[in-house]
Amino acid sequence: MYTVAYSSSCDKANKWLKEHNLEFEEINLVKDQLSDVEILHLLSLTENGTEEIISKRGKAYQKLNVDLYDLSMNCLIKVIEKNRSLLRRPLIVDNKRFQVGYNEDDIRKFLPRSVRKIAYQTAEERIKKDLRLENAI
Repeated sequence: MYTVAYSSSCDKANKWLKEHNLEFEEINLVKDQLSDVEILHLLSLTENGTEEIISKRGKAYQKLNVDLYDLSMNCLIKVIEKNRSLLRRPLIVDNKRFQVGYNEDDIRKFLPRSVRKIAYQTAEERIKKDLRLENAI
């Protein structure tokens, strides 16, 4: 999980992952260096390219005063490498899934399938019970 300090979204994601006993490595986007390969990997995971992972409202982007679409991939990677605060956060990655930001519903996709199945069955049982009670009234 790629994070920064003092980010409520990063703190929420960190807490959620720990509460669900999911092992993760935390990479601080300010303190830790990112290699070209890591940045390329993050870009390759997006569905919408830079739109998905670059924070255009942030000060770092405003200071750049450049259109990212005009940059070659190599130049874009170098810009991100030197301006890691351009990246939205947290960025949560595993070998199958990718999530930008913290969303309580979306982050559940990182739970193992068996856990998601149990949660679904429990919710389904509650709904059926509620329907039975409602029909009995």
